[in-house]
Amino acid sequence: MKRFFTFLAMTIAACTLSMGNAVAAPAEQPVKVIVMPDHADWNYTCGEVPCFKVLVLKNHVPMQNVEISYLVSEDMMPAHLEKSETLKTGEGKIKIGTMKKPGFLRCTVYVKSDGYTYRGMATAAFEPEKIQPTTTLPDDFDKFWSDAIAANAQIPMNATMTLMPELCTGTYNAYHIRFQSFKKDSYMYGVLTIPVKEGKYPAILRVPGAGVKPMPAYKNLPNDKAVILQVGVNGIPVNMPREVYQSLDRGALRNYNRFRVDDRDNYYYKRVYLGCARAVDFLAELDCVDAEKIAVCGGSQGGALSFTTAVLNPKVKCLYANYPALCDLTGYLNGRGGGWPHFFRGDNDSNLRNVAAIIENLKYFDVVNFARKVKVPVKIAFGYNDTTCCPTSILSAVNVITAPKELLIYNEIGHYTYPELEIDHGNWILKQLQ
Repeated sequence: MKRFFTFLAMTIAACTLSMGNAVAAPAEQPVKVIVMPDHADWNYTCGEVPCFKVLVLKNHVPMQNVEISYLVSEDMMPAHLEKSETLKTGEGKIKIGTMKKPGFLRCTVYVKSDGYTYRGMATAAFEPEKIQPTTTLPDDFDKFWSDAIAANAQIPMNATMTLMPELCTGTYNAYHIRFQSFKKDSYMYGVLTIPVKEGKYPAILRVPGAGVKPMPAYKNLPNDKAVILQVGVNGIPVNMPREVYQSLDRGALRNYNRFRVDDRDNYYYKRVYLGCARAVDFLAELDCVDAEKIAVCGGSQGGALSFTTAVLNPKVKCLYANYPALCDLTGYLNGRGGGWPHFFRGDNDSNLRNVAAIIENLKYFDVVNFARKVKVPVKIAFGYNDTTCCPTSILSAVNVITAPKELLIYNEIGHYTYPELEIDHGNWILKQLQ
């Protein structure tokens, strides 16, 4: 099992007031709640009982007689163990029990100090390479998407590029772009950067995480060595004032991930998946792009779209996905964690109608089923402490990939990334496109 993973194991669990949907490492806090498994790789065999060490520091000094409370739960499931105790020296040990089947067991520890609550966690993996998806592959999955791609090809691209002088630098020029996709007068928008020096370049499509937001030129990829398109998926220009996106995110586009989810031909993500696949065609048609060297990357929703794009457009030569969303969407119906956006979790979807149809329709959009089909080299980065795109859902996709794959696991991170991961993105992609 240990040879299966490429581990960059960290020894300290992230401490933060709220981890939420962060995309950067949590800020430093005066109180740190450190939770450490007794296996350096955080991996265990089924039936083994981990013993977690807890260390509570304030200003880097162990807190005396500090009261902790802790919860133990399977990944994204309700807590089945809740306890409190006092640590006389700021240190203690917790036996979290075990699992008899492959999965993840999480211990979350809370400390109150000066009116604030601090949190630390660690997540034990039990034979994670054996986790299998709950979703199944429809017999007509390939036909559904090949028909959709063929229909989309009949729609003129009508692409435009508008120079954005305010985003240009000495090494690259930036453009606001749009192209037609899915239906007449339905457009995708993005920001394109092209190196100033003339030549044929590899191209990288960066697909976005969830939400409604503007897009500056993306600077964490090698803009001087590749043509980079950061595409939006909400069908609106990406260069408007931030207040416009905030209003849409709270209003007309709130919960867009559930729009028409009971209708596979008009579900929101059908337009998104097809639009991202067409973005690759847009790149391939640029004179400055070597059409044999195109990659796709992204995190969270963008990690999911990296898979769908690589499968739907054979021009993609490799993909890099950070903590991909939309994996194993029926997990919660089977008593375990499911992928973002967490369909059927608790009261999340108590108002959905025609649930049986929704379950069937989601199979055509579940990243697990695209992972089964991917043929190009894949690199996936994620952490065990992610409670937005939980590791159970991610491993459900990882374990069905038959293409060449690499895993980069920082066990302790949640739904965020490190600068090292961003650097690795660009370096790995350029190496694959050599």
